[in-house]
Amino acid sequence: MLLSAPMPRAAAAEPVVPFRAAGDGIPAPLAGLAGDPARGRRIVADRQVGTCLLCHSGPIPEERFQGTIGPDLAGVGSRLTAAQIRLRIVDPRRLNPETIMPAYHSIAGRSRVGAAWQGRPILDAQQVEDAVAFLATLRDPS
Repeated sequence: MLLSAPMPRAAAAEPVVPFRAAGDGIPAPLAGLAGDPARGRRIVADRQVGTCLLCHSGPIPEERFQGTIGPDLAGVGSRLTAAQIRLRIVDPRRLNPETIMPAYHSIAGRSRVGAAWQGRPILDAQQVEDAVAFLATLRDPS
């Protein structure tokens, strides 16, 4: 019996919302939305939604086999502002065109995209803001 890989979750129906980058960040929340850190933690931990832990490790001890390709997310809220975190999630290619990190709220320049994801961002604006809210809480102990 052959088992198929799990299907990705349905892509967000919301299109990419406009934003304004300033320097190395996006100062204003996408669409003026407030993020929820609890929802953001679930997005970051979920390998089918945020996929963050495929490449990054973080202070989410219940999730095994965390990534080591990207920087550790522990303390990211001490190293980066919410605006900087937001740009890195929305479109990290603006900071490093050679990055392997996907642009989670952009559809420009993508290739080899599955049918379920064509024309849609990986994360909608609310999910981006939730992830930003959670990651901003990850502070180094003082």
